Amino acid sequence: MERNGEWLLFRMIVPAFTEINVFTDIAKTITALGPIMVATVADKLWGWRVEVIDENNYRRGPRDKKGLPDHRILQSENPAAAVGLFCGLSSTMERAWQLTEFYRGQGTTVIAGGWHVHYRPEESLKKGIDIVVAGDGESIIQPLLETLRQKNSLSQIPGISYWQDAQIKTNPPEKLEISDLNDLPLPNFGLLKYAKLKIYPIGRIRGCSMRCEFCSVRGKPNWAGPEHLFETVKWLAETRKARQFFIVDDRLEEDRYGTVDFFKRVAQKYGSGLDFTVQIRLAAAKDTELLTVMKKAGVRNVCIGYESCLDEELIVMRKGYLSSDMVKWTKIFHRFGFFVHGMFIFGYPLKGTIAVVSAEERMKRLKRFIRQCRLDTIQVLRPIPAAGTDLRSRMEREGKLFPLEIVPWSKYDGSYICYQPNDMTLRELQELPTKIMRWFYSPLSFVRVPLRIPIFLLDCFLWRLRYWFRDWRNDIAKCGGHLLIQQWLKHYERQSFLKKLEKFTSKKAE
Repeated sequence: MERNGEWLLFRMIVPAFTEINVFTDIAKTITALGPIMVATVADKLWGWRVEVIDENNYRRGPRDKKGLPDHRILQSENPAAAVGLFCGLSSTMERAWQLTEFYRGQGTTVIAGGWHVHYRPEESLKKGIDIVVAGDGESIIQPLLETLRQKNSLSQIPGISYWQDAQIKTNPPEKLEISDLNDLPLPNFGLLKYAKLKIYPIGRIRGCSMRCEFCSVRGKPNWAGPEHLFETVKWLAETRKARQFFIVDDRLEEDRYGTVDFFKRVAQKYGSGLDFTVQIRLAAAKDTELLTVMKKAGVRNVCIGYESCLDEELIVMRKGYLSSDMVKWTKIFHRFGFFVHGMFIFGYPLKGTIAVVSAEERMKRLKRFIRQCRLDTIQVLRPIPAAGTDLRSRMEREGKLFPLEIVPWSKYDGSYICYQPNDMTLRELQELPTKIMRWFYSPLSFVRVPLRIPIFLLDCFLWRLRYWFRDWRNDIAKCGGHLLIQQWLKHYERQSFLKKLEKFTSKKAE
């Protein structure tokens, strides 16, 4: 609302990755859905203007000497009265605190929300953040901004933590989540400034009924009706000419019947003219009806969290299935024509001190499994004991976590080891996942791409175009993957990360 005759600005910020990682390139084509939804709700509050800055997808705005968005210029041109920080990823927290320091110096109120600050509110409050929001930000942002405008007490806002009288106060969480997601407005991507969206994130399911040890997502699953998500797709296709979508739901099949209904609506309206990428559980391969309607609606890419091909690791992770059917299920996804992106965690810490197999044997088995599944793309990360996960709690109890002074939050992106392994060396856990990635994203792809062109004519004659396109597309992806790995390796070698870590552990052992 007006203050001295002026409207106030609320700036929502997605902090940048400070390290190169497997998400670096894709982050330049998409954005996070959560900040867009919070900004959309805030924009409906009279008296406030709203904008979103995604530092990972930032094209034409002013930049500082490090190539990051220049918030000094942004603030001088368009001063924000309040700033919201998306703190859903532990790996972006250090950048979030840098932004906090700047905006606090500008007299701006800093609000933070997301899984990391949800589980560790005091940490960020001590770093200067004014208010930490727990749960769904859409339910809190309007009364919170109105309270700030009126300069009233924050004690009436449920589910927030803040400083008061030199003490940290936490209000009772009367409403941590939105009871009916159908009440949410359609996401307004027009609030996103200086970005170029190629892929639009959408979703209707929050929460997950699984309880994987390495995941921080908690809470009973909640979802909007399939018609709500369909209206989102329709609106974005008509108003923004959107054609590529990423459904951010952790498990697409959580509400199986609603998912089938949604894709039937899409197929009826658009056929397979749109392009969807989804996250889905591997065991969904047994659901023929679901896969059939997904294919008809234009789902082309499925991201599957395999995590491991070793039963011992799958049991500790609490994945809910064993390895016996994994290759068979993957072949079913391929039979339906989906491109399969496999996500793996290498060297997951088992309970106890006895190794099931050696580190080298783990690597060999995983490479063999990837070949058997004929995965189109992969990511192989180290275990991430992120804030709020049972894995982090276990590592803390066992005294294996490296202190944040040695391995800071910025390295909690799967590219670095964060704890002392008990069944392999530091060097094995740090280097073997990279070896697997370099093997898969081989530089030979640069040779295979031009060789696919003459093969194209033969495949036309043999009616094998589908297979030709898959191989050609995968080689293109592997070229990009190889370049990203080389970029990461240069960055990694400059840090001498492993040498510093080995020096730390040797001193600790003395």
